[in-house]
Amino acid sequence: MEEYLDILTETGIPTGASALKSEVHQKGFYHNTVHIWFYTDSKAILLSQRSAKKTICPLLWDVSVAGHIDAGESITSAALRETEEEIGLHISKEDLHKIGIFPCFQSYDSGLKDNEFHHSFLCKLKVDIDQLQRQEEEVEALKLVSLEEFQGFIDAIDTPNDHLVPSNKAYYQMVLDAIKNIH
Repeated sequence: MEEYLDILTETGIPTGASALKSEVHQKGFYHNTVHIWFYTDSKAILLSQRSAKKTICPLLWDVSVAGHIDAGESITSAALRETEEEIGLHISKEDLHKIGIFPCFQSYDSGLKDNEFHHSFLCKLKVDIDQLQRQEEEVEALKLVSLEEFQGFIDAIDTPNDHLVPSNKAYYQMVLDAIKNIH
């Protein structure tokens, strides 16, 4: 069943209205998403490969876990729910460390308009990657990359060697810098 999303103003203020996810993307309504970036003790970063079934950027690598915040749902609840749905990992709100809200406004050749505010978190991965259970409709594969590898992927955006979703270069760099600065 398709979910309803709360509609925001272009500055991220709730309007009090909601719409079906498909309508939100068709009409370009502004809405909230959650992004959870997992990292290990050695500061390796967990990347998810987008499912081949995805309309936008299939098979490219992106944030560890991401998803829409359902109408009326709290940001934290959405982060916990999406983590469990996409990689089968149960975390608590205390595990999440918010690093900011990042606007990402994109239009695609398919006509889809993606006007999102990414509520972004860092979270330490406390289990082996082999214990994660990916949601096949969303996640094709998972892998851990070093900070240096991730920097290389960022540097290759907009080249024929694109590895990451190309619209997010400045965002990826900010996330990398935040992970580098974890004590």
